[in-house]
Amino acid sequence: MPTNLDAQLSHPAPYQVKEGEEYMNTAQKQHFREILLAWKQELMEEVDSTITHLKEEATNFADPTDRASQEEEFSLELRTRDRERKLIRKIDEALERLEDDDYGYCEACGVEIGIRRLEARPTATLCIDCKTLAEIKEKQLGG
Repeated sequence: MPTNLDAQLSHPAPYQVKEGEEYMNTAQKQHFREILLAWKQELMEEVDSTITHLKEEATNFADPTDRASQEEEFSLELRTRDRERKLIRKIDEALERLEDDDYGYCEACGVEIGIRRLEARPTATLCIDCKTLAEIKEKQLGG
């Protein structure tokens, strides 16, 4: 029952930027607020379904192989939900940045992240250049 966290969820069609439109205007902010809230809602529903599934499917199998198989399945679900929990926190942080008028700007250099990048990754906090640099540094330091 794992979900692909990077998959685009059901949200509004991509934002169509109008010529001369100011970056992160009210319409753009509302567009991304809708995306983030829909994504969060979907993740919360997944959490609820996992809790229900774990309660309903928990069985004390006599056979060690069956028990191990069920424990592995539950473990995988819980790891997926933990990743989703962390993603929900990132979504909440993005919603907070929207309220503070910081959403859509790189936290490292302050430039516009860009509508297309935010469409692809609504929780992005770095412009593509800073993200690329961060990944290069991570590879060099982290091995």
